[in-house]
Amino acid sequence: MGDDPELEAIRQRRMQEIMAQQGGQGGQMTEEQQQQQQEQQQQAEERRQTMLNQVLQPAARERLARIALVKPDKAKGVENMVLQMAQRGQLNEKVTENRLIGLLEQVNEQSSTKTKVTIQRRRALDDDY
Repeated sequence: MGDDPELEAIRQRRMQEIMAQQGGQGGQMTEEQQQQQQEQQQQAEERRQTMLNQVLQPAARERLARIALVKPDKAKGVENMVLQMAQRGQLNEKVTENRLIGLLEQVNEQSSTKTKVTIQRRRALDDDY
């Protein structure tokens, strides 16, 4: 099957043609789709920031911004928690810095993963035994 170099060359050319056709047709659509998706993400992020500004006190907002610089995943977790609480009506007043610290501790407890390292020595190569 793979012994015929001429047949293999034809297969490779055909595969390249197929790939070029798929890339040429899909390239324009994906570029437009990517642009639309990027705009949607930007609008969603703007809505998210507006909601956070409404439910966070300035000091809490500043703390969350500083945390986002260092650990973006934890900041997103706290933001999600605050937004969920606001949507459920659990927030009677704006979130203070102290309450934000409590939420951060909750996120730390939820996301903390304990790492365990075990060292296994090879006894065959060890001269001490």
